[in-house]
Amino acid sequence: MRLIKILFIAALANITQSCLPADEDPVAVLPITGDVVDPVVGGAREQNQVWIDLTAPDKPSQNLRTDWDLGFYTGDEYRVVINGSIAMAVGKIPNANDIDAVKSSDLTSLMDLVQLGTFDVSNLQYVDNPNGMFLTQTTGIAPVSEKESDNPIYLVNMGRKLADANSVIAPGSALLAGDTRGWKKMQIIRNGTTGYKIKFADLNATQHQEYIITKNPDYNFNFFSLENAKEVMIQPRKKNWDIAFTTFTNEVFSGTESAGSYFYADYVITNITDGVGAYQVNVPAGQNMDQFYANYKMKDVDAVKFIFNDQRAIGSNWRVTAVPGGSSPHIQGNVFFIIKDAEGFMFKLRFNKMSDDKTGERGHPQFEYEPL
Repeated sequence: MRLIKILFIAALANITQSCLPADEDPVAVLPITGDVVDPVVGGAREQNQVWIDLTAPDKPSQNLRTDWDLGFYTGDEYRVVINGSIAMAVGKIPNANDIDAVKSSDLTSLMDLVQLGTFDVSNLQYVDNPNGMFLTQTTGIAPVSEKESDNPIYLVNMGRKLADANSVIAPGSALLAGDTRGWKKMQIIRNGTTGYKIKFADLNATQHQEYIITKNPDYNFNFFSLENAKEVMIQPRKKNWDIAFTTFTNEVFSGTESAGSYFYADYVITNITDGVGAYQVNVPAGQNMDQFYANYKMKDVDAVKFIFNDQRAIGSNWRVTAVPGGSSPHIQGNVFFIIKDAEGFMFKLRFNKMSDDKTGERGHPQFEYEPL
């Protein structure tokens, strides 16, 4: 009986397939129906980064924001990113060619520049491009040259520690930064064709440390902690995450004019490195949000709107913090998002809250989603 049932199902699948138009590919069906997800961001200190795969929302990956400092790209190019979730910045040290000879007294002027939140557009050069297109960015750490002597020695602003766990934070507010984490000097060179060698030290040290990083192609980056001098696991494997909750170094504007780099809470990025795209849907005026969201189907998706070249497609657009009259920060009640993952599956996603229902503490987001 079981064999007959299996043969019947196989025959039915074959008939269904044969009924498809010749020029139409079969549509893959997700083995999920959607979910409501409460990422553990950590409350008003927002100490965690949370990486979520929409096809496995019950298995998020999370880490403390301070667990890593550098990400070493594992693809063919030799690129390195810094940890924008702790307000790091990096600048080339002029005329330096011996890392052990560099000392803090030579760097006073540069230390004043390699900062976030100075409201000077020029400080964007010291951070990664906020759009996440690190392979083409001209800011932050330069492409690692094959010729060792062409690779600069950098001054590294290590950013900020997590806020003290005993800090008193008013409901609706966020406290993202504690004390400064200090400074390092470093140089990154290639290690043959397999990875990188990093040289690093405290500013006044006369002997540096070295560490070899071998590219692991199962992941987009090998992550490294300068503070602890070791590699760490941060992001999941390639294509195993779609969106992430994090604090974020972004570009801020004064009117239409750029005011440089600034530190954001409650940020959501998309995995553009592996082909995840997203776009925002604005509910028309006069339309009921719940009804409009429920009625939004695959036929309503506008493929040309997907953003694949900017990780900020969701960003901070899901919430409101600067509120006239002083009302508490809250979610945007008239927007939701469409996401296309690396396998081509599409989802609609909306946010339900950003704070704890009982205490009002910020840093407790919730979203719901379903496949289209």
